[in-house]
Amino acid sequence: MRKFGLLGKNIDYSFSKKYFNDKFENEKIDAEYVNFDIPKIEDFSLIITKNPRLSGMNVTIPYKMEVVKYLDELSEDAKEIKAVNVIKFEEASKLVGHNTDFIGFRDALSPHLRPQHTHALILGTGGASKAVAYALKTLGISYNFVSRNPDEDQFSYNNLTEAIIQKYSLIINTTPLGTFPNTDKYPGIPYHFIGKNHLVFDLIYNPAETSFMKKSKEHGAEAINGKKMLELQAEAAWSIWNS
Repeated sequence: MRKFGLLGKNIDYSFSKKYFNDKFENEKIDAEYVNFDIPKIEDFSLIITKNPRLSGMNVTIPYKMEVVKYLDELSEDAKEIKAVNVIKFEEASKLVGHNTDFIGFRDALSPHLRPQHTHALILGTGGASKAVAYALKTLGISYNFVSRNPDEDQFSYNNLTEAIIQKYSLIINTTPLGTFPNTDKYPGIPYHFIGKNHLVFDLIYNPAETSFMKKSKEHGAEAINGKKMLELQAEAAWSIWNS
């Protein structure tokens, strides 16, 4: 039996474990998927030692960037994104990092894009935001980050004007604000400037409609959650593990 798992912290809520174990059962694949919930990234080496049957891993918050230093090699996509959400275990215990978050996001977003969606705001600057930025780059969409502690070339939440919101008609939430059980939370943007030309994408999938999505829809925007993205990135990971 092959073994796969998810590396993260406080991941009882995990999408991946249920998704893959259901997949293995439905498709009669001789494999299992478990959670590796660790308090610090230094425990990663112990997981590898104790689980010699591992064929692959997913990586989630907060280790997508921290795990890189433990890997032997990165795919070209992961190198550019500087974050890993998939690890393939190759011969001679070689660990290769990949990123399928950008694939999941790109392919979930693409069917909803309209001609006006040429500029995007990325809310948050964590590991997931890097994959989103890379995907937007491959789609030819200009983007800028919004942060509570912005760098010189980024926007702060306090400085989002009507002109900025009108220009950036694609808005992506990569922060955890609004995730169950804290469903009343949402990013602090001026929603009253959002209109029917806007498309908002929330990487959160639980709840299915976040406060960010709901507030945007009240002003006419189309809103998408992260469920399809997760499914697509998971299938891309499965392809990597079996290549």
